[in-house]
Amino acid sequence: MVETQERFTLFHLLEYLFTLVGLLLFLLDIALDIWTVVSFYQDGAYVYMAVMIFLLLGSSVLLQVFSWLWYSDSLDKIKTKVETFAKRRSLIKPFHFLQLGVYLRYAGVIETSTRDVCHHTNSFTEDMAMYMNQDFQMLRLFETFSESAPQLTLMMSIILQRGELELITALKILTSAAAIASSVAMYHRSMRIYLPEKHKMSWISTGIYFLWNLLVIIPRVTALALFCSVLPCYIIAHFLSLWMLLVLVAWSQKTDYMEHRGWEWLFRAAVGLIWYFCWFNITRKRIKLKMVLYYIFMAVDTVMLLGFWCWMVFEYAGCWSSLNPYVVIPTLLGLYVIGILVKMIYYRCFHPNGDREKITEPTEGKYRRAAAYDMDTDLTPEDAAAAPAQPLTGVLKRSRTMAANFYF
Repeated sequence: MVETQERFTLFHLLEYLFTLVGLLLFLLDIALDIWTVVSFYQDGAYVYMAVMIFLLLGSSVLLQVFSWLWYSDSLDKIKTKVETFAKRRSLIKPFHFLQLGVYLRYAGVIETSTRDVCHHTNSFTEDMAMYMNQDFQMLRLFETFSESAPQLTLMMSIILQRGELELITALKILTSAAAIASSVAMYHRSMRIYLPEKHKMSWISTGIYFLWNLLVIIPRVTALALFCSVLPCYIIAHFLSLWMLLVLVAWSQKTDYMEHRGWEWLFRAAVGLIWYFCWFNITRKRIKLKMVLYYIFMAVDTVMLLGFWCWMVFEYAGCWSSLNPYVVIPTLLGLYVIGILVKMIYYRCFHPNGDREKITEPTEGKYRRAAAYDMDTDLTPEDAAAAPAQPLTGVLKRSRTMAANFYF
């Protein structure tokens, strides 16, 4: 019993430390964003400053809209003290209007994590808090690929154009890369709640998941930055054309993530942003075929971007002589191939699908009890467990969809 308690304590302590590190990176990224905008203004780089402001505001508005929509259909499931305080005083909507909704969610996550470490509780309330955490992790993914990844591309293209590495830009690149890796890894870790034995999804599994995403994202972002450094005006056309195509692909998958069908297009638009940089599964049908087609298509697109960059280097010899295309292109393509191989290893050896019968099915178990017990009745948890299953809505529906798409 003591040994089990020690494992439990160490496990939750690591989770808590990882959450705190994510918060520190989040706050550091905000500070560096402001510093970067001020630096652009002082240097007279008003175009870069405008692009940065557009990315920051656009990403913030996108997150606040999603956050408010998800709070609206899950207000009765708020359990943390800080979120309950905001709800009772009708502060949730003003917080989102002031672009502070995500910070409110982060405060709730920190409160829940601190309580888990201090009391080691696993009550139904804790489970609901973890389901609410799923919305937060999805928001972090949206932020990563609507702000951090585009900013990383912008910073790298500026460095390539100037031919010099400044301290602030280097720090920003490292922080953005860490934020991307942290967001992807935290989404992976959040899927643990669907495993009866939560420690089953080990840190080795998370590390492999982080590694293959990093190896695939680096060549993609670098190729975009190289292309942007020589043909900056055409990167907008490339993004819009490819993004609209990806949104149409998301529409063809008939997603059902949002409560209202009209807002489903906003979710598909956000998925298109993620797909522009890396793979993200949104359905369970023919997943392997879709992944193969996606990586082939993105590999062709990445090769085209590198090809245009290489052509411009040879066309204007000497302008970008610091980078040798014969070294850069094979290196990036090699990283891309290695990343896909690491992904195959992950799904072969580390993804929990091998013991699928031991994974809590989204439509049964705690989900069935949650749907029944959440009703305004006098049912006890034991009676609710035997009650007929109710249609899942709000955060429970989103959690079910995320689990079904992750554990294919």
